[in-house]
Amino acid sequence: MKKTILAGVAALGALSAAAQAVEQPKFFDNWSIGLDGGVTTPMNHHPFFGSMRGLAGLHVDKQITPVFGMGVEGQFGVNTSSWHGFTRSTTAFDNSYVGVYGTVDLFNLFGGYQCDLRPFTIDAVAGAGWGHLYLNEEAGPDVNYFGTKVGLNFNFNVSKVVTLALKPSINWNMNGGGAKQSATAYNINRATFNLMAGVTFHFGGGFDCVRPYNQAEIDALNGQINALRGDLELTAAENAAIATRAAALQNELNACRSRKPEVVKEVSNQLNSVRFVFFRVGSSKITADQMPNVEMIADYMKNHPASKVVIKGYASPEGNLDFNIRLAQNRAESVRNTLIKRFKIAGDRITAQGEGIGNMFEEDSWNRVSICTLEETGK
Repeated sequence: MKKTILAGVAALGALSAAAQAVEQPKFFDNWSIGLDGGVTTPMNHHPFFGSMRGLAGLHVDKQITPVFGMGVEGQFGVNTSSWHGFTRSTTAFDNSYVGVYGTVDLFNLFGGYQCDLRPFTIDAVAGAGWGHLYLNEEAGPDVNYFGTKVGLNFNFNVSKVVTLALKPSINWNMNGGGAKQSATAYNINRATFNLMAGVTFHFGGGFDCVRPYNQAEIDALNGQINALRGDLELTAAENAAIATRAAALQNELNACRSRKPEVVKEVSNQLNSVRFVFFRVGSSKITADQMPNVEMIADYMKNHPASKVVIKGYASPEGNLDFNIRLAQNRAESVRNTLIKRFKIAGDRITAQGEGIGNMFEEDSWNRVSICTLEETGK
């Protein structure tokens, strides 16, 4: 029967632990200290209330787990009367008890630990220690004895720091049938009933709830971590490749910036197939004196339907480089547009492109030009 009861308690303890997992506390967590005050009276052969006297105590304990705790305590019976009919002892106390005890939180044991503070709990208490009876000369020398106790603590948790408790308990003098006998026994005639009220102050933190994971969840999380690590490594490789490409482009850009502008020198011995259209400084407009040159190109292309023309626009080196590059392109486009709109030459027979700054002629003003090269594609 005892084995069955112990197995049931162990199973309940396991269920309560599984209900809510807690993080392992540190050594200085879950300590408390408290003061107790109440009354004590013999359990038998004495008037229950007539023999009652005051009792004061001090305790220090530590909660080991949400269910189990342990502590040390001292209790002192106030000297009001003698249990044996003698006169008062010569001290302020009739008796004292110093011992150790263990506690079991019944709510956490059977109901599981809650992260939120319960306003009310009950502890089962059991302990053992050293008792002392203070007697006077008429009663004989003081008596030491081995004592045990059991009881309940009805705890009212005002906050996480302060607990008020009502503590009924029974304490036994285990020295058998007499103070001088060494045999120990639970004897109602040598037991006292104690009723105390106490205040306890908690310090050092409490139990932190953690979410328990089963192995399947752990494996899944490890898989996600490994996948993220793989993504991270891939991203790092991509970033390294991008950084390498960016460095190469930066080197190319620096080389371009440090390189002097290239001057294109157009040389053509095919004078019969080349026509020149000159422009004024900073302008891409074809002036009236240059229009005959454009007309000559148009006449040739009308007379030779298979011919095409390549128009390359140039600018002289004066002024801003970016502006001159755009100006050279615009000069080529100006000749092309005139051939298309005014002389009705098909646009697919005309190629126009800007060549930037030209240096074909020693006179800079001559380099403000569009050079038009006629090509006979039908031959």
